[in-house]
Amino acid sequence: MYKATINKKETLSISTDNGRVLVNDQLLKTDIQELSADNFYIINDDGKSYSAEILELNTEQKSVIVLVNGTKYVVELKDKFDELLRSLGMDAVGSHKVNDLKAPMPGLVLKVLVKEGDEIKKDDALLVLEAMKMENIIKAQADGTIKAIKVGERDTVEKNQVLIMFK
Repeated sequence: MYKATINKKETLSISTDNGRVLVNDQLLKTDIQELSADNFYIINDDGKSYSAEILELNTEQKSVIVLVNGTKYVVELKDKFDELLRSLGMDAVGSHKVNDLKAPMPGLVLKVLVKEGDEIKKDDALLVLEAMKMENIIKAQADGTIKAIKVGERDTVEKNQVLIMFK
């Protein structure tokens, strides 16, 4: 069973039974046809026809943005395991907040690639650290905003020294 939340307003229960799809325990009698172009679909439901396009699919966050007849819908999906984690209060365990970026090893800061106030995404390059004659690109571990940069280019750093602070 799945729960689909649409635009953070309406929640639907979706399940299957012998190959049939049930939405809120009602049999779905909709015909969905994928067009030759990727991510484009035609949906026929009770004599009405809709065009749909998948604009964005985020498998990690289990969300999809769909454009249906010109209207954008954000759909978040949760399965029975997500619901179990939520009921146990463990749904936020994997979404840790990173406050500081610390030097993974002693070295020399060759280049700082961000500035204070920058919005960063997970895996964005933040700085280049030279250690043992190798250049290491240090990347963001999570999304965030740069609060303060504690080092400059050509600074030597020790292991676990704070390099960048996040909001």
